[in-house]
Amino acid sequence: VSTIGSDEAGQAYNINADSVAGAIAGAVGAEKAVYLTDVPGLLRDIDDPSSLVRTISDRDLVSWIEGGTLSGGMIPKLEACLEARRAGVRSVHLLDGRIPHVLLLELFSDAGVGTMISAGTEADEPAPDTARRTTNSRAGSSVRGRHGAGRSGGAER
Repeated sequence: VSTIGSDEAGQAYNINADSVAGAIAGAVGAEKAVYLTDVPGLLRDIDDPSSLVRTISDRDLVSWIEGGTLSGGMIPKLEACLEARRAGVRSVHLLDGRIPHVLLLELFSDAGVGTMISAGTEADEPAPDTARRTTNSRAGSSVRGRHGAGRSGGAER
């Protein structure tokens, strides 16, 4: 998706790609939006990769932004994530695009590897570098994977 736009006079403008992606995801009724970045996801401490927040609710994320817990260059990306959620996207995922096969690891595994933003999840405690298993209550019992991306007929959890 090109994020170069223009006005009626032909003047070119660079449009924030994260904002465009969120708007498109909402417009097409996407179940998930995935943002690739060069960090593991949302970190409680930018200098500590083990402080990865694996899940966070919209409410908590807004609170962290407004309260100054989060700052800097990640704010526009997180605001785009929130806009995608407001546009109807069920979950938004922040992933480290430097990891080989990161989409498969996030969407088709029980552990996931990045941060998931959704309506009902409270901010979790900083997770260790090792993967942990979680249950996806909104996916239903016939779906595998942390984010409900597995195939029907999988093992019930």
